Amino acid sequence: MGIDMKKRPGLLMIAGAAALCTILILTGYRMAVAADRSVYLITVSDAISPGTADFIKSGIKKASDAGAACIIIELDTPGGLAESMRHIVMAIYASKIPVAVYVSPSGARAASAGVMITLSADIAAMAPATNIGAASPVGLGGKQIDKTMSKKIINDMVAFTKGIAKKRGRNMVWAEKAVRESVSVTETEALKLNIIDIIATDIDDLIRQMNGRKIDEKGVLELAQVKKIRLEETLRTKVLKTISNPNIAYILLLIGLAGLYFEFSHPGAIFPGVLGGISLVLAFFALQTLPVNYAGILLIILAIIFFIMEMKITSYGLLSVAGIVSLLLGSIMLFDSGDPGMRVSWHVLIPTLVLISGFFVFVAGLVFKSQVTTPRTGAAGIVGEVGIVKKAIMPDGKIMIHGELWNAIAKEPIPEGTRVRVLNLENLVLEVEPLD
Repeated sequence: MGIDMKKRPGLLMIAGAAALCTILILTGYRMAVAADRSVYLITVSDAISPGTADFIKSGIKKASDAGAACIIIELDTPGGLAESMRHIVMAIYASKIPVAVYVSPSGARAASAGVMITLSADIAAMAPATNIGAASPVGLGGKQIDKTMSKKIINDMVAFTKGIAKKRGRNMVWAEKAVRESVSVTETEALKLNIIDIIATDIDDLIRQMNGRKIDEKGVLELAQVKKIRLEETLRTKVLKTISNPNIAYILLLIGLAGLYFEFSHPGAIFPGVLGGISLVLAFFALQTLPVNYAGILLIILAIIFFIMEMKITSYGLLSVAGIVSLLLGSIMLFDSGDPGMRVSWHVLIPTLVLISGFFVFVAGLVFKSQVTTPRTGAAGIVGEVGIVKKAIMPDGKIMIHGELWNAIAKEPIPEGTRVRVLNLENLVLEVEPLD
């Protein structure tokens, strides 16, 4: 069927108006995006942890949603968790706006996981007197992992780091050496070796040097007269970063166990049980984000079992010693990470271990003492005690014992003033017999 020639001009006008509206909408959208002449800033000056990863990812998303010109991550880190580092790298890859990583201020470093984060940026920059490198996996205590056991880990990290360098057009040879040989270089050496793109004295200098640079798939950076917006950590990020600290997680775990232990050994105390329950929940939340060695957790739980058994079994302190040893070994083995920042500090471990062990031993001692001490109240506390008859017992009367006047009965008459021994207590009436 053909279109009526009389209606064609009207249809053309409608189509033209629709096209014009579409163009205006798209143009307005682009102008709105371009109008946000902002550079978002994130400062990371800590070990790379789940809290850090969450902070960076949320910052990149916020800047992207706002249509910012770019986002700059000011980085100073000794390294951290490989898993958290991978999340950050993936967030940088997925960013719709350019991401710059700036190792600053002077004296800062991008070590271990910081190397991969810096290499993955669209623009990598360093401040004067900074360094980058030393990305080799290390074992407990900072020692190198056994060659046989570490081969798979190192090869995986080398492949990952070289892939980042290749994607960003940076020095793949040096990237491999940073992992295999723990090489580290200054900012001037990094620029010569094509590891970074810029050496900048401060943020303003960095923005000035980035202005006009072309970023693959993201266009040309237009940073003249931009507004700087610094993103601060939210309460959620601060809490996550705090409890994800291995030292805090370790303290929360021991406080939780100690609180529940006290509540079970002294039912009705309430506060220790509530505090222990909350601490234990927070500890478990933190432990799921950290490289935990479950043998360490089992040894700590075994230590608690030993302390509980000390209250039930007369071991003359042997179970307490076993509990302290298990607690020490479990604390040392708790976190399985090569990064010193992801382990419990000895300055935290020793005092905490002494306090918690002393607490367990003290409570166990109180329970043991209560078990062996002669009762002083109730039937068990008065049977066998000696009193004086104040009213002749024929067959009932009254006696004075512990400064109190009691009703008493006897199988034979007992005159007033006679000393008697308590045989039994029933319904607040004492059964007695003459002491002689």
